Amino acid sequence: MQIKIAPSILSADFSAMGNAVGLCERSGADLIHCDVMDGSFVEPITFGGQMVKNIRPLTRLPLDCHLMTEHPKTQVGFFVDGGADIISVHYKACAKISESYLEETLDLIKSRGIKSGAAVNPDVPVEKVLPLADKFDMLLIMSVFPGYGGQKFIESALQKIEKARSFFLARGLERDIEVDGGITEENAKRVIEAGANVLVAGSAFFRSADPAKTVEKLRG
Repeated sequence: MQIKIAPSILSADFSAMGNAVGLCERSGADLIHCDVMDGSFVEPITFGGQMVKNIRPLTRLPLDCHLMTEHPKTQVGFFVDGGADIISVHYKACAKISESYLEETLDLIKSRGIKSGAAVNPDVPVEKVLPLADKFDMLLIMSVFPGYGGQKFIESALQKIEKARSFFLARGLERDIEVDGGITEENAKRVIEAGANVLVAGSAFFRSADPAKTVEKLRG
């Protein structure tokens, strides 16, 4: 599968987000990863659908919206209307509400004509979401605990990636596996070899002296 690099604008300068989005596109990125935090599911608050709406006209790249929020179903419309191309929601947030809430939310996202994603934290077994593989286009495996950029990669994510890719291959399913957290030029190869094909890069991209070269190295 095609290896895609998704810079996370969580690590960008929020006062110059238009410039950050332009840098992503000029540097050869494949998607723009939008980390949405509500101050409840995770402690920090970042931005909402209005930010996505504002940056949508500034780039042709797909906007990959990662909702780290409670009650994500209530937020889907704002992000679809803002121009999101894919919305990922967390198993852990959905499971607090009901056993069916994740499936309902994935169905809602798909009904709006965009791609859906299911996300698992480091302390959530990937097997929790694999039975819903027909409901999502992308599996998002967190390789850090969500909430803050610049954290160290959690090695156990590699086993999750391998399990998920084996599951998809055994069933003839083409699904993106995205990995978010602590991705660097040093560990990207192992992440790809484990079976991931979408790499989120925050600090590694926005703190790079040469972001375009960083994208090339991450892609391998």
